[in-house]
Amino acid sequence: MFDKVYDVIVVGAGHAGSEAAAAAANMGSSTLLITMNLQNIAQMSCNPAMGGIAKGQIVREIDALGGYSGIVSDTSAIQFKMLNKSKGPAMWSPRVQSDRMRFAEDWRMMLENTPNLDFYQEMVSGLIIEGTKVVGVKTSLGVEVRGRSVVLTNGTFLNGLIHIGDKNFGGGRAGEKAATGITEQLVDLGFSSGRMKTGTPPRVDGRSLDYSKMIEQPGDENPEKFSYSNVTKPLTNQRSCYMTYTSTLVHDLLREGFDRSPMFNGRIKSLGPRYCPSIEDKINRFADKDRHQLFVEPEGWNTCEVYVNGFSTSLPEDVQFKALRSVVGFENVKFFRPGYAIEYDYFPPTQLKHTLETKLVEGLYFAGQINGTTGYEEAASQGLMAGINASLKVQEKEEFILKRNEAYIGVLIDDLITKGTEEPYRMFTSRAEYRTLLRQDNADFRLTPKGYKIGLASEGRLSRMEEKHSKSENFVQFFKDTSVKPEEINPVLEEKESALVNQSGKLFKIFARPNIEMDDVRKIEAVEQYILEHDLDREIIEQTEIQVKYSGYIEKEKNNADKLNRLEDIRIPSNFDYSKIKSMSFEAREKLKKIQPTSISQASRISGVSPNDISVLLVYMGR
Repeated sequence: MFDKVYDVIVVGAGHAGSEAAAAAANMGSSTLLITMNLQNIAQMSCNPAMGGIAKGQIVREIDALGGYSGIVSDTSAIQFKMLNKSKGPAMWSPRVQSDRMRFAEDWRMMLENTPNLDFYQEMVSGLIIEGTKVVGVKTSLGVEVRGRSVVLTNGTFLNGLIHIGDKNFGGGRAGEKAATGITEQLVDLGFSSGRMKTGTPPRVDGRSLDYSKMIEQPGDENPEKFSYSNVTKPLTNQRSCYMTYTSTLVHDLLREGFDRSPMFNGRIKSLGPRYCPSIEDKINRFADKDRHQLFVEPEGWNTCEVYVNGFSTSLPEDVQFKALRSVVGFENVKFFRPGYAIEYDYFPPTQLKHTLETKLVEGLYFAGQINGTTGYEEAASQGLMAGINASLKVQEKEEFILKRNEAYIGVLIDDLITKGTEEPYRMFTSRAEYRTLLRQDNADFRLTPKGYKIGLASEGRLSRMEEKHSKSENFVQFFKDTSVKPEEINPVLEEKESALVNQSGKLFKIFARPNIEMDDVRKIEAVEQYILEHDLDREIIEQTEIQVKYSGYIEKEKNNADKLNRLEDIRIPSNFDYSKIKSMSFEAREKLKKIQPTSISQASRISGVSPNDISVLLVYMGR
């Protein structure tokens, strides 16, 4: 049936699988995307949104490298918000509310228009392994497909088990069957596996809600967009979300069902996401709080289906219904479907290399929830990196790895393979030690040249980035070179209650003051004239402001990152024998033997490895 050997076979077409397939195919590799249901490509299984705290930075990084998530997020957006604008730019995080159906449709259309990419609908039940190398996959119908590399992006489908109250049944998500066979084979090959849990809230009929009792949550007045490319445009029309709260009455009604909750009666034994707990977990853990926020999110432009963000639950459906009807604005709510929890298999990611290739089986890559992560954005970024590296491997080219000071994607992957995770991993800005460097506004500066070099980002993207970089650098230089007289700037300073000046000085110094913003310096005629003459857009103006106001912080972090990179350059030979280093602690030897770090820097980040152990290792290596 399949008479060709594919360069890359991608199993699963969620966010990770879609990005993996697009990346491999766009880099010239013959690629097959095989999934259980082609109607559900890039399905938003949980909330209809992309981005958010740290996640928005990841989407922009995917876009800067040449991935599709940013473009699809823009074309299917119904609302845009830049979160954390009251904080410094390192914390700014873009987020869109999405049209769920349009998101999946746009993803499918983009994939169908991608050269070198074939599709097949079937359940993959196993891998074809020869020696220690993967050479293809086999399906539940016995079809064998040969491939030079395989990327597994199975999401929550590996032996998935859905829980609603005291009922449970096999499934990868509501209405879809679980995938079986792969876990068992991988365990037989020597992989260790575990179980994780995630959950989702009820979907309700928006026509049955009273929005007049809720707090409207509109999008930004001047919305931006995710993609750095010029193929998308900011929204001109937006749909509002709404906010309401639970109450002590709601909590009491939910507690009535705790004895039938799979979370509390022992049916669910695996760990769920700490930072996105179910409503029953919230009221149990935070018993002192008498209310919790609920965000009422429309699922699209035209549908009346609504996602109740903050009410994730696996309680019996009658308990869910009764409690939700006691929420303000939900008094007459009608359910489309109840919330549920799902348990699924994952593989501790310490079994992977930085390329996301497994250490045990050559040519086999894992991406997404199979690695213990949670969230579309984390999955998509792993899929992109796995697709890139699978393609590079079959083309016999150098592997592609992002460092911690280069991208949130680098932080994510390094955290996973160095530290592992025992609960669903979620990205936060606090996980990145160089977050001033890893801002959402400069992902194209950081990554588009790298994406272009490996053949993923287009020449047009590179040219656009270079123009933006040049114009913003020139604008910064303008502030350094341009002097302003007291009579020009003092009225502005007086208005902002900032110290006046008594002699001419460089605009850069004035602009660098904490309370002086771009809108203030634009009142100086020379500044506004420069913007008009050089046709500077909002992105360039914002980039310039950040570079002026945060130059000191940025330079300090660059210096710290350079120190880290010197440790990254000290490589540890593969299969290094740590058992010979008797002066190192036993725990450190065991951890280093298990993780097999590739550099001194990575070794230093392993839990249980002390600075003294690193010193001993350096001496032993003759450094």
